Amino acid sequence: MNNRDEVAAPAVDAGDAARAAVPAETPRTPVMGIVLIVLACLCFSCLDATAKYLVVDLPPLQVVWVRFLTHLVFAVVVFRVWRAPEIFRTDRPGLQFVRGLALLGSTFFNFLAVQYLQLAETMSIMFAGPFVVTALAGPLLGEWAGLRRWIAIIVGFIGVLIIARPGLGGMHWAAIYSIGAMICYAFYALFTRMLAGSNSTIGMLIISAAVPTVAMTPAGLSLWETPASGFHWLLLLSTGLYGGFGHWIFIIAHRLAPAPLLAPFTYLQIVWMVGLGFLVFGDVPGPWTLVGSAVVIASGLYILYRERIVKRH
Repeated sequence: MNNRDEVAAPAVDAGDAARAAVPAETPRTPVMGIVLIVLACLCFSCLDATAKYLVVDLPPLQVVWVRFLTHLVFAVVVFRVWRAPEIFRTDRPGLQFVRGLALLGSTFFNFLAVQYLQLAETMSIMFAGPFVVTALAGPLLGEWAGLRRWIAIIVGFIGVLIIARPGLGGMHWAAIYSIGAMICYAFYALFTRMLAGSNSTIGMLIISAAVPTVAMTPAGLSLWETPASGFHWLLLLSTGLYGGFGHWIFIIAHRLAPAPLLAPFTYLQIVWMVGLGFLVFGDVPGPWTLVGSAVVIASGLYILYRERIVKRH
């Protein structure tokens, strides 16, 4: 989730964006929706793997800046925003700005974390984001969790502790970066829910890339180091394409299939992360990472199950 940007955004947000991006008469085809959501998760995993590779030789702030800059260009061209400038109208510009900063914080901390941690480790900690969202949705949105959801939240937190094992000499100290990325992303998701009802989703997608781009331009330019080769240039420019294209097909997936059907498939991202970590970096996740990941995923799926039960009644 992290540089995952819109991947954990609420279903209403993704659905509204999809209706703006895909013709209204597009039929719902759940199988294609599942294919696209799995492909979107692959894009986000490739983004993390590319960032992990690049920050070995380039300043993380430079990679963050180019990631958002290329994403912004991609979104502007794909959605042809010059034809509909009204999508940027908002009654809460301050919250839009803070939302963009929250996304920036999530991406920045995540790119720092991948310098030191395996991709599976960073992803496992990011999976705790929905639990933080559930916990904060009560005081911020008036959406209070019941006892069973709180139990699932606590179990999910235990799963994160199994992965990080603070004070036991297990996880690298840089796990604090992943925790910071997860918290920033949780607030990003909450701010998205607060804005979704009265703001254009396409506008929100572009603003969420524009704010970090502008904020990171001074640092990106001042710390600029020219990539060593054409291959490194290609990787650097691909970061925004992975993020932008991933968001786009994520939106379309929610147009083709209902969010409750798609949500469990986002957990397949851990499979992509483990695979890329092994293929690109030779990383093999340890047993504690696997056990903790299983606990976190099980807790998330239980929360999803409870949400579906509540909606039925």
